[in-house]
Amino acid sequence: MGLGDQIMASGLARGAAARGKRIALGDGRRIVWEKTSFDIFRGNPNVAPPGSEGAPDLEWLAYYKGHRLYNRRVGDRWVWNLSFRAKPGEIFFDAAETAAGMRHGESFVVVEPQSAQWKTVAPNKDWGVANFQAVADRLRGLGLRVVQFRSEQSPVALRNVEQLATTSFRDALAILARASLYIGAEGGLHHGAAAVGIPAVVLFGGFIPPAVTGYSTHTNLTGGAQACGSLKPCKHCRAALAGITIDDVFNAALRQLSSPLVGEDSKARREAPLAALGEGCLGSACADPSPRSPIASASPWRGELSSPIRGEEEIGAVHG
Repeated sequence: MGLGDQIMASGLARGAAARGKRIALGDGRRIVWEKTSFDIFRGNPNVAPPGSEGAPDLEWLAYYKGHRLYNRRVGDRWVWNLSFRAKPGEIFFDAAETAAGMRHGESFVVVEPQSAQWKTVAPNKDWGVANFQAVADRLRGLGLRVVQFRSEQSPVALRNVEQLATTSFRDALAILARASLYIGAEGGLHHGAAAVGIPAVVLFGGFIPPAVTGYSTHTNLTGGAQACGSLKPCKHCRAALAGITIDDVFNAALRQLSSPLVGEDSKARREAPLAALGEGCLGSACADPSPRSPIASASPWRGELSSPIRGEEEIGAVHG
């Protein structure tokens, strides 16, 4: 499970403590965390850590490595559970993290030109560094402060874009909480932006549908393509990304920056109504006209601790 998966889990756990409960992520017997889980769930009162299995306040949720609620693997592709809706997660920073997040100031635009390059699906989510560079140049031309996070896993530096060194993913999110906007591909940082209440322009292309992992406070761009879920380099996904123009991203950024929500306290943005997920999509490049058909299997989402997910649907495969 990636960082984005962990952030989505924190969204699923939202409000548990207010009910006197904690969410146990696991198989009903054992709480299953990974290394990234400890980073994302640190300080979160809604999530029970490993070792709490016998506590009386637990509500179990079958969401862990090998068992995501929003997809399942069939051959060389993901099949998306279109009944799933991502809810903005939560990151609980301590005082030191909050203070460190302020060291680069505020009111800047974060541009991330690459998805996780070590994943086989990276080519299907790569809009191209040159395109991100063009968007950054145009935003800078308007006098906006444009930045990029830098770490050991950031091999590409945009030209003439301020490079902000980060010590960890949590550190990057603490800095992101001071931003005006995030621009990048679907992935960990777009989930992080939603968690810290920052608007975003997110490039989905033809790999995954925004209805599943997108947020209504973001502008979600697909290039008008169906989401195929291919785990191999895919002509369909490349064509979908090519259908998203520099103008599409630049204009979406301007619309987000002109929103009355930009500049308000991030907590207020994070607590904004979450109805009608996916409505942050604007323009023809956002269309997601994916055909939906019932999955034939009686219980394809195996391992649930309660009844099978209702209304399970999948998107038909489109392979390049």
